[in-house]
Amino acid sequence: MIRVLLVHDACLVRSVLAEWLRRAPELQVEDTPWRAAPSKVRSSCPDVCAADLECGDGHGVPPLGELFPPGTAGRPPALVVLASANRPGLLKQAAEAGALGFVDKAGSPDALVRAIRCVAERERFVDASLGFGFLKAAQMPLTRRELSVLSLAAAGESVAEIAGSLHLSHGTVRNYMAAITRKTGARNRIDAIRISRGEGWV
Repeated sequence: MIRVLLVHDACLVRSVLAEWLRRAPELQVEDTPWRAAPSKVRSSCPDVCAADLECGDGHGVPPLGELFPPGTAGRPPALVVLASANRPGLLKQAAEAGALGFVDKAGSPDALVRAIRCVAERERFVDASLGFGFLKAAQMPLTRRELSVLSLAAAGESVAEIAGSLHLSHGTVRNYMAAITRKTGARNRIDAIRISRGEGWV
């Protein structure tokens, strides 16, 4: 048996998808929203986590690292993500978090079953339809430091608060924000946040 934990914030979608997965005789499926996922991983010790890459607010980057909390018994679960090609930032962050499976949310549920079987054997699975998203992810224009600044700005922090959090001068933060605005083709800071959220960078 492959123990699967399905992580999705939309209750109806999660329930229907879990029932679909249970049709595969070798899958033992539990489901949970994102907020309860870390504790569920600790209690159920799944072989595979299949997680939607969008949080309930539609903007936030999901806490993928929290699916492997300290104290997890045995080896951590293999990760399959449900993704969209039009949010390349989330694809990139999932790859950096160690995801082995990438399933197109617009595709067939059968692909998710195949992905779960593959990653349970620690083999990679990538939907061909996500190729363009990965290509865009490789062309992401912002540096890690710029992403850190932008993430804090998106959380509502002021220039002074960002400077304090990252131990930078106010002028340096303003320079980063100017570079972010230029690189994203935005009109201003608010527009840069909107564009970056849409791409899944923050």
